Amino acid sequence: MSQMEKLLIIGKVWPEPDSSAAGGRMMELIDLFQQAGYDVTFATSASDSDYAVDLAEYDVHRADVEMNSPTFNEFIREMDPNAVMFDRFMTEEQFGWRVAEECPSAVRILDTEDLHCLRAARQSAWKQGCTFEPEMLFEHDITKREIASIYRCDLSLIISEFEFEILRNRFRIQEDLLFYLPFLMEDIPQSSPITFEDRSDFVSIGNFLHEPNWNAVLWLKEEILPLICQQLPNAKLNIYGAYPSQKVDQLDNPKEGFLVQGRAESAEEVISRARVLLAPLRFGAGLKGKLVDAMKFGTPSVTTAIGAEGIADVNDWPGAVTNVPSDFAKHAVELHQNKEEWENAQESGFDLLKQKFDKTKFTDDFLNRVAFISENLQSHRKKNFIGSMLMHHYQQGTKYMSKWIEEKNR
Repeated sequence: MSQMEKLLIIGKVWPEPDSSAAGGRMMELIDLFQQAGYDVTFATSASDSDYAVDLAEYDVHRADVEMNSPTFNEFIREMDPNAVMFDRFMTEEQFGWRVAEECPSAVRILDTEDLHCLRAARQSAWKQGCTFEPEMLFEHDITKREIASIYRCDLSLIISEFEFEILRNRFRIQEDLLFYLPFLMEDIPQSSPITFEDRSDFVSIGNFLHEPNWNAVLWLKEEILPLICQQLPNAKLNIYGAYPSQKVDQLDNPKEGFLVQGRAESAEEVISRARVLLAPLRFGAGLKGKLVDAMKFGTPSVTTAIGAEGIADVNDWPGAVTNVPSDFAKHAVELHQNKEEWENAQESGFDLLKQKFDKTKFTDDFLNRVAFISENLQSHRKKNFIGSMLMHHYQQGTKYMSKWIEEKNR
């Protein structure tokens, strides 16, 4: 592949790999394209963040762009990228028609991060107190928007096998528009230098701007930790996460062993110090970075079926999977107290990472797929008539709405 291939990534926000799994995922994708010889530019309309990665250190050009502005057209016309990757479907909605108009021969890639419609439908079901069924996906406007975005792109990256199957079987999206690309790990560890005896207590970690994480923290506080403390009266649970709000800080209660610690300087350090990671997620989608990190740092975990989804079956989990609070507490205590069970769970975590997330298993296939689409772009798009139809109507509607906003902004 030519060294002059250019990739433009249009981000929802500047990447923050130390704040969220999404930020780490973005840096993995940047690295993947750079290894293939792409010159990468990252652009976003989001404001700067104190915790954003310094892209210059990674040889990535950065560009500030405006929404609903012809300056973006000028920017992308001048750059003339070979490929454009949209960070989540909302970004494609905003900029996709401009990309198609100015750079029709650029491969359009959508990084879904996770299926937002799945997360929204599950959250809605939880709020209504009912069990989520896949048919509920069809009730949400966000589903129509996200699926339309997938069709308009030449390739969509799907992080979870579960979500890949939903798109293929429920929505009948043709497989050549989808690519399963989970977390991509190099140098997967086979052991941890920090032993069972070196560790203590429980840990929970997750960006508080993400609603499933906040919901999980409330469940830990209100129901699960009290059950753990009935069996381990001196149990301590350290809660870490980026962007804690006042309502999060107010949960801090040292007497109950519930310690709100705020942002972790190093996820590795706080997870490695703990004996067990707790992630009682009641809704969500995609892959849960905290659980993959726990395996990487040799920390067994207790989670729910939602947490384990896309990573491993319940019976193969490096710890325990349950949706029942009393069982959750029981498994947490057993892992915390039983060295043999803990060590077995730790070992199975390392095995699972090698099996599921070894970067070498995906790199060549992915880059070959992008190259093939690039070389056969017209025929690839002809096979996707639904996509071209949606692009036609979307361009008309979104374009003129955006033009109206442009005029209004003047």
